[in-house]
Amino acid sequence: MRLRSLLFVPGDRPERFDKALSSGADAVILDLEDSVSAQNKQAARDAVRDFVVRRTADATLVVRINPLASPAFEDDLAALADVSPFAIMLPKAEGAPSVRQLASRFSTAVPILPIATETPAAIFEIGSYRDVAPHLCGLTWGAEDLSAAMGAATAREIDGRYTAPYELARSLVLFGAHAASIPAIETVYPDFRNLDGLVAYAARARRDGFSGMMAIHPNQVEAINRAFTPDAEEIAWAEKIVTAFAASSDSGVIQLEGRMVDLPHLKLAKRILEVAKMSDE
Repeated sequence: MRLRSLLFVPGDRPERFDKALSSGADAVILDLEDSVSAQNKQAARDAVRDFVVRRTADATLVVRINPLASPAFEDDLAALADVSPFAIMLPKAEGAPSVRQLASRFSTAVPILPIATETPAAIFEIGSYRDVAPHLCGLTWGAEDLSAAMGAATAREIDGRYTAPYELARSLVLFGAHAASIPAIETVYPDFRNLDGLVAYAARARRDGFSGMMAIHPNQVEAINRAFTPDAEEIAWAEKIVTAFAASSDSGVIQLEGRMVDLPHLKLAKRILEVAKMSDE
C-alpha cells in the first residue's frame, strides 16, 4: 500500500469524512485527539466508529487515538474494539514499548503508525522501532507537541524552517524508519493556503528520503501526491540505469552517457521504478 498522502479530518466533523475520501488522498486520518475538544470526544468516537464500519472495505482509514497515558485512551479502544481500520495512529509514542502496549490491546493485528517525536523521552527511543517493525505501517513525527513540552518559544525560524533541535528530531525519524524498513512519513505543512511553500516542503521531504506526507486540508493532497510520485523523466532515467546494469551484469561500476554510475545508483533506480509501479496500482 502506497502512503504518499494522509489527510487529517476531525473525528467530530462527520460531514467532512466523505469529502476527505474524495480528495485523492491515499489514506484519511480520522482524528480523535488534538482536533477534537474534550466535550466532543464521545460524539467523535461514535462518528468514527460508524464510518469505519461502513467504509473500511473500500477506503484506507487511519484512526488517530488519544495517547496511552491519557484518560481518553481506554474509551477510544472501547469504541474501536470490534472494528478494523487500516491502521491506528499513536500520538506521543515512546518507542517499541508503546507499540507493544498498544498492539497487546487488540485481538487481531492492526498496523500502527506512531508519531515518534512528541515528548523529550521519545527522541531517545526512535531507534527501537526496528524491534517492532512487523507491527508498523510507517513512522512519522511532529514538532508542535515537542516544542511545547520543552517550553520552546517556537520550533521554526523566521523563514519557516525548523530550528536545529527539531531538524534533529526529523532526521532521527527518517533514519529510524529506514532502519526498520518502513515508510517515513513527513509531518504536515500548516500554511494550507501557501501551495508554493507546500510544493517546496514536499519536494525537500522526498529528496531527503521520506516516502509520503500528512496533510491538513484537501487542497494539499494533489501537490503532495505529485511530489511523491516519480515523473516521466525520473522513470526514464531509472529504466536506463537498470537496463545498462543488466547488460553489464558482472560490473559494479558502468559508464552511461558520459557519467560513471555505480551500485547505489542502481538501487535508487530500482526504488524509483518500484514506487512508480505502486503509484499506478
